[in-house]
Amino acid sequence: MSNTGPLNIALIGAGSISGQYLDTLSTIPDIRLLAIADLDVDRARGAARKYDVPEAGDPASVLGLPEVELVVNLTVPAAHTEVALAALQAGKHVYGEKPLALVPQDGARILAEARARGLRVGCAPDTFLGAGLQSAQRALLAGAIGEPVSASAIVQGPGPDSWHPSPAFFYAPGGGPLFDMGPYYLTALTALLGPVSRVSATARTARPHRVAASGATFPVHVPTHVQALLDFANGPSATATFSFDSPEPRALLEITGTEGTISLPDPNSFTGPLRIRRFGDSDWSPLPVRGAATGRGLGVLDMARALRAGQEHRASGELALHVLETMTRITEAAETHATANVTPWHSTPRPLPGDWDPNASTLA
Repeated sequence: MSNTGPLNIALIGAGSISGQYLDTLSTIPDIRLLAIADLDVDRARGAARKYDVPEAGDPASVLGLPEVELVVNLTVPAAHTEVALAALQAGKHVYGEKPLALVPQDGARILAEARARGLRVGCAPDTFLGAGLQSAQRALLAGAIGEPVSASAIVQGPGPDSWHPSPAFFYAPGGGPLFDMGPYYLTALTALLGPVSRVSATARTARPHRVAASGATFPVHVPTHVQALLDFANGPSATATFSFDSPEPRALLEITGTEGTISLPDPNSFTGPLRIRRFGDSDWSPLPVRGAATGRGLGVLDMARALRAGQEHRASGELALHVLETMTRITEAAETHATANVTPWHSTPRPLPGDWDPNASTLA
């Protein structure tokens, strides 16, 4: 297998999220899409026809393709571990949708399997690689607000019941607002402030059952409103609210430092706006936003380029495992009403260059 040229990848999972990945990956010259797999083979074939991907089939047949170097795992959360391990055992690098696994022990198994085989693991969300949050990281490193002291994160809304065709899995283990939306906010905070060291939390479930747009009723197995206090190893602290129980949608992410506050874009997006307000200012001022805003799949591209260059990729399995453990400890802290420690992690991703271009051909 060549160590030069575009990276050969396959997708496993042709569900709702796959279109967003395919919209991006099918247009990037440093990526070569070879195959799409799904348990519903007809669905995989339909996606392959739409995006002009040469191969489609079930997961086993796609994992058997020797040309495939990296598998993008877009299955439902309950299948993330099984599919990731199967891909690694087939000799493929893996990039997965979030969360990395349902529990940290399984996430650690995935990383251990990769290390044993000399392979890599990447994981969503990769929105922190977009122009908005990358510009924020560069501003923070340049001292725009002095030394970071605290952060506030809020993501709330009525939940996915009304718009998702099959929303029940959002309310199963591995779902809920914490595990569904939390990775975007916690990954952004970790990329900007460093690793979380300790958490405390409260949580509740407002309704034992939910009703999908189809009229079907399904049970709720996870908290639907979570509030957490996080301490970061580098000193700052943060408050965070994750809720599917609010009729008013709201997204907020702010970091306050010794010299001012920076208002960040929705971390579920790749763009701005980015604003700053320093002590003495009468209002917010815009900050320049520079970087990529292509969409989901930037983490796959960064991983592809890093593999070819022998460098570390940014949306790493280690980062995803730290976020998964943080969410797990938040859940435990809410259940036990006690503070929970988070395993240290010491590899905060370096920012992308401001002129990083997904559409450039760098691996020809």
